[in-house]
Amino acid sequence: MTRRRTRAGRGTLETPRVIAELPLPGLAIRPYCCVVISVIVPAHNESRVIGRLLSQLLPAAQRGDLDIIVVANGCLDDTADIAASFQPAIRVLSIPVASKQAALAVGDQAARAFPRVYLDADVEVRASDLQELAAALHEPGILAAAPDRVLDLAGRPWTVRWYYDVWARLPEVRVGLFGRGVVALSEQGHERFAGLPPVLADDLAVSLLFTPPERCIVPGAQVVVHTPRTLADLLRRRVRAAEGVAQIERAWQAPPSSARTRVSDLLTISLTSPVRPLRVALFLAVAVYARLGSRRAVARDDYSAWRRDESSRDGASTHEPPVTTHLDD
Repeated sequence: MTRRRTRAGRGTLETPRVIAELPLPGLAIRPYCCVVISVIVPAHNESRVIGRLLSQLLPAAQRGDLDIIVVANGCLDDTADIAASFQPAIRVLSIPVASKQAALAVGDQAARAFPRVYLDADVEVRASDLQELAAALHEPGILAAAPDRVLDLAGRPWTVRWYYDVWARLPEVRVGLFGRGVVALSEQGHERFAGLPPVLADDLAVSLLFTPPERCIVPGAQVVVHTPRTLADLLRRRVRAAEGVAQIERAWQAPPSSARTRVSDLLTISLTSPVRPLRVALFLAVAVYARLGSRRAVARDDYSAWRRDESSRDGASTHEPPVTTHLDD
């Protein structure tokens, strides 16, 4: 079915542009407080991937199970138009500034329910996975939840595959909320999140807001994370990650970082397989490059350089599920 696209304008931070606000289906027969989950999707120039994500969530939104708000921020492409083609089940707002934090704030103001899910536009997740996260937040003491991470490594060069083979085995990577593109918060957890200062590595900062007993990775839920397609793209992404970690550690309002890779962890990983020492060596080389590449931004306390990996968004014009790879334990 061909979806009709509407031309989207851009509003202001105070009054975001509403792309054809329409009643949400299901709300006529169920009050908004009974919507299961509010989902906020900040999207900056995500025309290649936004349709892939929303197509998977649309049926649940049409049933009224999900209250989905896409906040197009500073887009120079047709992200907002593509998202608007999924109305009326999905709401679309637009702001002129390219700011993920501003987009999240605008989405929060429009959201109708808790639990609340913050969802990156370039990942893939099903409505049933989001419902698993919501169920986990009903467990005593759990304030934040994220799904199990499935890395899309199909067609990637050996350098990228080797790097993620090590990265995915790091203890902090296994238990942290970061690097998944999805986090769900209870109302109490959201109160803590609302005071977070603007940082580049927002997912790491959110993870560090909560102690291990307050957060959980839900094994029954999965998210597909698309990895860089080339070594050069991987290096750009890791420099950005290194800048984000350094910013968090230097920001006086931000939580202390505990996500640095430990030598003891790498030694343990090296012993798991005869081929793994070579992969750990590659991982270390990438880590050193990223640390050196981040020095200028750290020295200047300027984290404004844009190093988003665009390669992982390539080839996403269709809504066919990707070939995904689970790393062996």
